Amino acid sequence: MSEPVDTKTANDTVDAGQPDLRRRRDRRGDGSDAWTGTMPIITPNEADAQSVRTAPSSSWAEAAAAADAPAAPTRAPAGGAPAALPEAPGTAPAVPAQPARSTRSANRSAALADAPVPDFISSPGLFVREQKPRPVGGFRGALYKLTGGGLNLGPNARQREEDELARRISRQLQGSYNTAVLSLKGGIGKTSTTVGVGLTLAEFRGDPPCAIDANPDSGDLVERALGEGIYQQQSPRTITDLLKNIESVDSLTALARYMHHAGRLHLIAGEQDPEVSDSLTAAEYLRIRKLISAYYSVALIDCGTGVTHNAMSGILQSADNLIIAAGYAVSGAKRARSTLHWLASHGYQDLARNAIVVITDKDEVSTRVDKDAIEEHLSGICRQLIAVPHDRGVADGDLVTLDVLRPETRRAYREIAAAIVDGYV
Repeated sequence: MSEPVDTKTANDTVDAGQPDLRRRRDRRGDGSDAWTGTMPIITPNEADAQSVRTAPSSSWAEAAAAADAPAAPTRAPAGGAPAALPEAPGTAPAVPAQPARSTRSANRSAALADAPVPDFISSPGLFVREQKPRPVGGFRGALYKLTGGGLNLGPNARQREEDELARRISRQLQGSYNTAVLSLKGGIGKTSTTVGVGLTLAEFRGDPPCAIDANPDSGDLVERALGEGIYQQQSPRTITDLLKNIESVDSLTALARYMHHAGRLHLIAGEQDPEVSDSLTAAEYLRIRKLISAYYSVALIDCGTGVTHNAMSGILQSADNLIIAAGYAVSGAKRARSTLHWLASHGYQDLARNAIVVITDKDEVSTRVDKDAIEEHLSGICRQLIAVPHDRGVADGDLVTLDVLRPETRRAYREIAAAIVDGYV
């Protein structure tokens, strides 16, 4: 009988020259691919829980659910409460029990659900550093240019006011609105106000406004916006021509054949023939208004002098707010007040209460006229009173263009335009 071979000595000899053989032999003998080594002792209950956690799953959701499943409760010995294990001498103090992983996961999910999560769609400002508006003009604007934008003190108070006016004018509107411009006396700035405010709306709004000449006394709205010479060179279509063919106008392209354009301000000319200029009725105006409302969100109506001509009832029925034109003469202020009283006593209380009174210093009145007293006389019976200073670009009764107006005049027109849109929203 042969002597037993020292297996460890033989293995060490072979392993010295063949490390691959040693690695293969040190794998488990049960065929698994796990390396042998010192393994922690696992109790039966822990083994069951581990088998649950490591069980293969067909999807990520199932694996996550298995990982978060509570461990199986430890069975208590029969006959009552589980016996307490004696504390080993010399061991560290017992560690407080930690919440189960499922409890921690539930708490973490609840915290995340309660906390608002910012994202690029609902909270884009959280991811972009806010920038000051660029200053324009003045010391701040010069400093901004000199430093190439490196030093930005932001706009001054004047520019902030201008930016706020621009924001109010350019607000998006849901629907179509119109403002009637009227007076009881001619020659006090009614048509010039219509053109100046219309051009201002066109300058700041994304959608072009429309201005309609409903003056029964051969109004000159289009001439004041385009100039007499240009208007005569164009095809002089009027509101009467539009009414004759209104049934065939079914698109903005078809409507454009009856419009005139001063930049982005679109205009409908009034009738110039004295025999038919006063023939526009309330019903006919309402047909025009219905057509315009399909294509324009803002319309201005130059109503002419007085409030009793044929179309006036239709204009007042459909108006969203009013501009009452007045002057610094005592007679002009009295007529403006009379207009507001007439409106209030004939069923148009809301229009009178929300009216915008515009006082134009058209004739550059002398210092003997107490302008403050006239403004105070009118301001208490309307929503807002705005004064337009004397400007040759308005007083001459000719073409009105924003480029030639004084900055104070343009500012007044912006205030009027903003007040108009305020009445729509």
